[in-house]
Amino acid sequence: MKKALLIISVLALAFLAGVAIDQSLRHQSAAPTAQQTPSVTERPQALPQTPETPAKQAPIVLAQATSPAAPSTDLFAQLTKEQIEQLIVAAGQNAVKTAIKKAGPAVVQLEVLKRSTVRSPFKDFFDDPFWRRFFGDPFEPFRERGLERSLGSGFIIDYQGQKIIVTNNHVVENATSIRVTLPEGRTFEGELIGGDAFLDVAVVRPKGPNVEQLPTVELGDSDKIEIGDWAIAIGNPLGFEHTVTAGIISALHRDFPKPDGSGRFQDMIQTDAAINPGNSGGPLLDALGRVIGINTAIAVNAEGINFAIPINAALRVLPSLIASGKVTRAWLGVVIQELTEEIAPGFGVEPYSGVLIADVRPDGPSYGILQRGDIVLSVDGKPVKRVTELQQEIMYRPVGSKVQLEILRNGTRQTVEITLGERPSEQALMGTLTVPGQPVPQGQGVEKFGLKVQALTPELIKQLNLPSSAEGVVISEVQPGSRAFWAGLQVGDLIIELNRQPIKTLDDWNKLVSELPDDTRVVLTIIPRGGGSARFVPLR
Repeated sequence: MKKALLIISVLALAFLAGVAIDQSLRHQSAAPTAQQTPSVTERPQALPQTPETPAKQAPIVLAQATSPAAPSTDLFAQLTKEQIEQLIVAAGQNAVKTAIKKAGPAVVQLEVLKRSTVRSPFKDFFDDPFWRRFFGDPFEPFRERGLERSLGSGFIIDYQGQKIIVTNNHVVENATSIRVTLPEGRTFEGELIGGDAFLDVAVVRPKGPNVEQLPTVELGDSDKIEIGDWAIAIGNPLGFEHTVTAGIISALHRDFPKPDGSGRFQDMIQTDAAINPGNSGGPLLDALGRVIGINTAIAVNAEGINFAIPINAALRVLPSLIASGKVTRAWLGVVIQELTEEIAPGFGVEPYSGVLIADVRPDGPSYGILQRGDIVLSVDGKPVKRVTELQQEIMYRPVGSKVQLEILRNGTRQTVEITLGERPSEQALMGTLTVPGQPVPQGQGVEKFGLKVQALTPELIKQLNLPSSAEGVVISEVQPGSRAFWAGLQVGDLIIELNRQPIKTLDDWNKLVSELPDDTRVVLTIIPRGGGSARFVPLR
């Protein structure tokens, strides 16, 4: 917002300075002077200052001033409220138009043919009778051949002297053919170099005559953007070529599940600049026309909630994508959480003083070294206080390298060494999860915090897709509006700890909760319904 206001203020002062100069020149032209009148350019310099004079002295012509002075503070008084509003609007429009002219020629449309392996998330949209009536069926020519056609966007950058196209991985993944179309209408073939499903970034190489002369975008710095900054999206939504929308940066560092369930998007930019199917892979620009993000996702059943990958994150994986076609990430093999204000007191630490280990995967390199409830304080001596900081410190290190982690375990500091493994794919990490049915109430426990629980039986272990060695109590009912309800607990979740005290049986639960007031601070450790990794859940 500060940048936008600064731009508007500069343009406004420049305009008003021009008004003042023009009025002075008009007065000057009425009475000849010995000196020549200076010309006024479209972008006038700072107004010359006028020396202090007695009240009855004749006005000094601005062009004849010999010492500099600041512009009069009452310049805005020369304009009406409507004129000032028009000036602000014009300044914003000019910034957007300049950004479009600067980056627009390098934004391309991507038409992709790929083997149809999964049902398209946009199939229902394109099958809508309204769409088919007015626009036809874009998939019809390819249905019988088992191909899927997708439309997306991308933008051309200069990478070490070669022209490449940056886009989303979900736009070009498994592509058998890619056609690239420039805004001017020229088309050429695209070759998929590589893609990264974790970040959802891919690189395409244009192939054809004179590709070395293709226009390119200027890259910005996504680490420097702020909430309220201008945001401009260019792309090809629903096949409407070269569509521009504008808004602001609504929020930063957003995390949310991916639409296909394969992991989460992390550290995303949120904007209200409209993004629709077909915008994916296009650039998100700042007010100066520099790329600050890659348009990627929209919130379903919402308006004005759209997300982009920060350009700095994409640039970090670009060398690996171009060199090998993939990105290999290092891995600790743990599930981590933020030490929030609700969770931290249960561990006797300050909020956000480290990163909490919620679970340790048996197939990961940290198994037998780290434990649930450990707090990671630093990596090779560098403090880490947030989840993203620990992830960034680990994932871009070489697989097989060793790291020294300083941890806090039960109030005692210690240092452990771990050899980093290779992070599996998102699909492998998710595993094969099932959506369980409602557990059948059997042995009921004491009702507390809006929860009813029951004993874990062999039948429930199988029904809930839990390991055969699982222990705990299963949530059988969540009272609407209760603390448990607002914490997001669901029927079928398995409770394995309460305030870090193990719960293995219904008797353990009954004993622990019977001693606690209803309003006490509670942190449960659960395994979500359907199986998966443990996590800590505070009851507010």
